[in-house]
Amino acid sequence: MTTETITAAASGTWTLGDMTVHRIGFGAMRIPQDGPALQADSVPGDRARATAVLRRALELGVNHIDTAAFYFSPLRSANELINSALGGRYPDDLVIATKVGPRRDASGEWAEHARTPRELRGQVEENLRQLGRDHLDLVNLRVVGTDSVAERFGALAELRDAGLIRHLGVSNVTPEQLAQARAVAPVVCVQNGYGIGTGVGQDAFVRFCGEQGIAFVPFYSIAAAGGEHGAGPEESEELAAVARAHGASTAQVRLAWTLHRGPHVLAIPGTGNPRHLDDNVAAGALRLTEDDLARLDALHHAQA
Repeated sequence: MTTETITAAASGTWTLGDMTVHRIGFGAMRIPQDGPALQADSVPGDRARATAVLRRALELGVNHIDTAAFYFSPLRSANELINSALGGRYPDDLVIATKVGPRRDASGEWAEHARTPRELRGQVEENLRQLGRDHLDLVNLRVVGTDSVAERFGALAELRDAGLIRHLGVSNVTPEQLAQARAVAPVVCVQNGYGIGTGVGQDAFVRFCGEQGIAFVPFYSIAAAGGEHGAGPEESEELAAVARAHGASTAQVRLAWTLHRGPHVLAIPGTGNPRHLDDNVAAGALRLTEDDLARLDALHHAQA
């Protein structure tokens, strides 16, 4: 599968509130470090390479970048790398999505989640400072377990009304938690872990979001069960066979399968490798056949 001229436009578009984005975006979690992300002892990544990846993403038409203030390693912050790479000049069509809730202390260790309106406002303001912006395009409230959503989502809705946030979403939620959030304010996206072999129990939730006009933004759609450690070296023969038939990589097939789940599904694959970035964007042009989809759907359920 050639990647020479394929841009993010090949993936189609979806509208987040009043913001139109290409369905292939970019996740910034991996750019601050080399190796596994979100670890206290992670090794800082190369700044020049991170800058090159971010600028290349924009060259390829990516206009949806997912980030967070807790994406950092010693010396490197995803938000500040984004701001630096763009020289503080954000294209009008670029949507920066961030998350609040999780917290890491200065050493990189995980701390108690932000739960009060004051703590959430502090996280919003920290994202604004790091990104060098006067508002955030999209803020997702990241939920853990059975956390109550309504009060915290209400605090974010107040910040939206004050002009600090443009649109709101939720992350790592159940259908019931989505309903709690929607009772407070409009929700433009749900960001949950999902991919071939993971999140099978969410298939109906993915469809529901589409019926409601809510974007579903899966994370770890390539890494699957590998999570922040990335995809493992072994892939099933079924997946490899589909990849060979299209002259594609198994990672591209995983992304393409995700996008085939519905026009409202947006991909945010992350990488610090320029070649992998081109491959990820090119996956938006991969059209799977009905036989391919049947084969991959069966694998999806068999690996659950």
